[in-house]
Amino acid sequence: MSQVLIKETRSGHLQGAWASEQEGIQVFRGVPFALPPVGDLRWRPPVPVEPWEDVKSAERFGPACYQAFSEDAFVWSRGQFERSEDCLYLNIWAKAETSAPLPVMVWFHGGAHTGGFAHVELFDGTALARKDVLLVTVNYRLGPWGFLAHPALSAESDKDSSGNYGLLDKIAALQWIQDNIETFGGDASNVTIFGQSAGSMSVCALMASPLAEGLFHKAIGQSAACFNRYTQDPSGEARGTKLANFLLPDQAKISAEDLRSLDSDQLLRAATDSGWDRGGGLIAVDGWVLPEAPQTTFAKGKQAKIPVLLGSLANEGIELLPLNEGLTESEFDAYLDKHFDGLAAPIKQAYKAERLISPGLAQRSIETDLFMALPMRQWAAYQAAIGMPSYLYFMDYVPPAYQIYRADQPNLDLPGGPRSAGAYHSGDLAFVFNNVGNSGDFWNEDDITMANRISDYWTGFAKTGDPNRRAQPTWETYAASTHNTMILNLTGEQTPGALREKVDLLAAAMTSSKQK
Repeated sequence: MSQVLIKETRSGHLQGAWASEQEGIQVFRGVPFALPPVGDLRWRPPVPVEPWEDVKSAERFGPACYQAFSEDAFVWSRGQFERSEDCLYLNIWAKAETSAPLPVMVWFHGGAHTGGFAHVELFDGTALARKDVLLVTVNYRLGPWGFLAHPALSAESDKDSSGNYGLLDKIAALQWIQDNIETFGGDASNVTIFGQSAGSMSVCALMASPLAEGLFHKAIGQSAACFNRYTQDPSGEARGTKLANFLLPDQAKISAEDLRSLDSDQLLRAATDSGWDRGGGLIAVDGWVLPEAPQTTFAKGKQAKIPVLLGSLANEGIELLPLNEGLTESEFDAYLDKHFDGLAAPIKQAYKAERLISPGLAQRSIETDLFMALPMRQWAAYQAAIGMPSYLYFMDYVPPAYQIYRADQPNLDLPGGPRSAGAYHSGDLAFVFNNVGNSGDFWNEDDITMANRISDYWTGFAKTGDPNRRAQPTWETYAASTHNTMILNLTGEQTPGALREKVDLLAAAMTSSKQK
């Protein structure tokens, strides 16, 4: 079967490898989908790869996009790894022989748009390929390389646009897939994009981008939407100007050439030291990739008219959002009055259980639900409003907490044991990729059951736009009248809205604040 591991793309031939020769599952690693965005191509839209003559090896993953190393970041630590500005590569897993073209699933990793990469063992696509889909995982520019907006960069653009290079990378990867995926056995007319955290924000933003129209046909968003963080400095140029002035304080006027003269380590340090990378929300309303704030597009019903599968986890805020342990009851009341006005009292009552533990926990729980549960429900409602099937979930199954990106040293020393962090942010990833048990000795039979269920739902949705499979509990669509939500746990029951009272109150508060 070795001959099938050489595939011809529009740019040239690629030599792949076996992910599992016994099962006939192939993998093509480190496939270039754009020219290296270095030198004069830094802070420019991705440029298509140039053709090559010889067979190019696709047996080794490309480097991660430039970013900080992380050694002590709860489950999200990544250690040290190869990184480079030359990083626009994707990876493909699929069965080598199929009777029909395979549905394509395209993964965009998370990491606050400042970290992460597509080729950790957590995202290995072998198990999903067994379920008869073709998986593509994509690297995209991060941090200032991927999202720096600045007047000098906008001035040299024929679109008068800067920032959002990381989104443009994703669009370039999707265009590459349209042009080439059939040679790998994929169906270019059946593409599902999916992502988690920052990757999910990108999925949401791509649904609002005219540049991505027609490049995908279904979407899965895990634990983040794109409906906030656009009220201050929507273009990102003020933030970018602050970063540039921090780097080049003695220059009255900073040019694009000045910015390109900076080395990677200077940029990396300054992005943090200047505060540029704080608070997330690096995606900008640049007038081209995103002509307007995504929520405006969705509210008009002008987003991509496609089925969606969306949701979040029960304990997203743990270690992800700050916990003000010293917050007093009076300070909590002041916070409620400031943000929720006439609904402060009922919201305080709704979070009574958390408040009895500590006011700080109640505040973090509110901020978590504003960031996760409420926007995911809004996203589902927007799609349902334009007549598109929407499937909403809430995962309260508790997975083990471990260093998910470090297969070589997964263990976390949590005082309460590996299942003491609840259903934490990113705790769904091993289940989605059906890779439980591949790292660490803390897995059990229930984890395997949940991984099979969740990966069945995800791949089923990718195949048909409907996650339902006979072997799994029935999952009905979301409707604004019911807020129907699948609870992802061993029972697998549906409910008329997870955290219903809380999310209803927060939704009412947000609506009230916009009307003022």
